[in-house]
This record gives sequence, structure tokens and C-alpha cells, in this order.
Amino acid sequence: MKRKFGDRANWRRISRRRFTCRYVESERFTGYITLYTIYNLKEPLWKTYGTHTYRIADKGYSWLQYYPKDSHFIVTAMFDEREEIIQWYIDTCKIQGVTDQGVPWFDDLYLDVVVLRNGEVFLLDEDELDDALERNDITQTDYQLAVATAQQLMREINNKQFLYFLMSLEHRKHCFENGEFRRNL
Repeated sequence: MKRKFGDRANWRRISRRRFTCRYVESERFTGYITLYTIYNLKEPLWKTYGTHTYRIADKGYSWLQYYPKDSHFIVTAMFDEREEIIQWYIDTCKIQGVTDQGVPWFDDLYLDVVVLRNGEVFLLDEDELDDALERNDITQTDYQLAVATAQQLMREINNKQFLYFLMSLEHRKHCFENGEFRRNL
């Protein structure tokens, strides 16, 4: 199981970035919200889903990430240089926490859900989840947690109850200035 950090400090592709983080308690969301803004990088990052290929990391792009308190998933809303949504990437996770330096992290459970801006939904990395169980990198309980979490996410998405779509668009547009959180969310 991999531990992933919100500041992506070891991401060698990125040569200049800004990372901001804030803990939020509100009716709609409680947990950490981070913004990772890319200012310079060695080369863009492209991903293909089905018949579509998207650039998800490039100069001026930003990733708005949600770490909902007591949840087994992390949501990353990826925006281009015009602050238009590219996709939402949802990681299933065993646990999440925060470092002594205030950087949120999560233990990745391999299974992911991607929602493209056109509404297409993809369940990813089922093979990686199966392999992790076979290698004993995760337990049967971890496996079941990942599957149950992904199924719940897919139900919420299909029933148009996944609040992070609109919330991330609203937050990206109104809550940040020059890559930093505005005073009030």
C-alpha cells in the first residue's frame, strides 16, 4: 500500500509549484482542502480513458483536493490553465491523516473512479487491487473496503448525489486568489 501526500513533494516532473492547505468545518464539508498549482514542469502529463486523451498536468494547471474527515476516499478536481475542469479523480483509501508539517496524506487502496467533464465515469485499477491482495500488500478487509467504497461512490455519482462536482467548481472559482486561499471560504 502506498502512502500519498497532498504536496506531492517527490513528484520530479514538477519543477515549480505552490501548495496550500486549509482545514474546513462547514455544513457541506469537513476536512482538509488543498490546492496544488503547477508553475513549471519538465513535460505535461496525459491520460487516456476510453477513447479520450486528456492533459491533466501542465503549466498553469491546478489540482483541488478534498480529504473528507472520516472517509475512505479522496477527491481531486483537476483544472486547466483557464480554471476549467478536466476531470475528477477519486482515490479509495484505507486511512488518511496529516503530517506534523500540516500536509494531508492517505494510504491508497488502488481502486479509483474517474469522472470526465463530459460525464463519463470510469472505474480504474481493479487489476491492481486484485494483485495487491494476491501479494498480501492488503488484507481481505482492505479489499472489501475499497470495493464497497467505490460502489458507494458510483451510486452517488449515478444518482447525481456526489456533492464534490459542484462544490469543487464553486471553490476553485471563488475561494482562491493567486494560488492561495482567500481569507474566507
